[in-house]
Amino acid sequence: MPIFTHHHVDLFYEIKGNPDSSETVLFLNGVMASTSSWANQLPPFEAQGFRIVLHDFRGQLKSSKPKGPYTFALHAQEVIALMDHLKIAKAHLIGTSYGGEVALRLAIDYPSRVQTLSVIDSVSELDDTLRNTVGQWKDAAATQHGETFFNRMMPSIYSPGFIAKNGEMLSQRAKAMNAIGPDYFDGQITLYETFLNDVTMTAELPKITCPTLILCGEQDTLKPLKFSALMAKSIPHAEYLTIPDCGHVAIFEKPHELNSALLGFILKHNVRLLK
Repeated sequence: MPIFTHHHVDLFYEIKGNPDSSETVLFLNGVMASTSSWANQLPPFEAQGFRIVLHDFRGQLKSSKPKGPYTFALHAQEVIALMDHLKIAKAHLIGTSYGGEVALRLAIDYPSRVQTLSVIDSVSELDDTLRNTVGQWKDAAATQHGETFFNRMMPSIYSPGFIAKNGEMLSQRAKAMNAIGPDYFDGQITLYETFLNDVTMTAELPKITCPTLILCGEQDTLKPLKFSALMAKSIPHAEYLTIPDCGHVAIFEKPHELNSALLGFILKHNVRLLK
């Protein structure tokens, strides 16, 4: 299992696709996710010959879970350290939810290291509804019971239509969560606290200079359209797309539509790849 150690914190990472490519895509996880969550996105990027780097943030499933507090700036520093370790000068960033917020921080703090930025179902600030929902997630994680945790958070991340069509699959996923150890839930609580305390960055979004794509599921009730519209308005020349009949987890609910948007955007902004 490849591990990169930075300041005594072990970060799990994986490299997919063409390891010798000069074009790298970094996929940045949602808060409850791991590198395997991007399985639906990998094939089209592998087919185009990209080097693909995935990793778990500190606090996530396969990485160290030191005590908090964390910050998005700290996550961004660790991504840059991993890029340096892998000798990646510049990368295309694709982040969903929490990973999208880390990607925003990276583009603000390290503009020379970001080639393009794609942000899926993310926010740059909070409202009371989002704050209360994530507070409820903290309570669910504190039970340290996987099935209870999954079932409590499920209605806020999947659209009603997806839940209706995939009830059996989601039930099996809930049961599988029972095998996860207590350190996972401890890490989740710290990540939720990081989000609640540090996600505010709307005022800094005009500093982002790279080509940027903002995407959001139209039925995302956790981080609804208003947040993506605000980011698209605040980032110079950002492009903004919504995905119909889709909740918060677009990478699962609408992978084909999402992949077309992501890959098309990156290819459009890299003439060399189109030759």
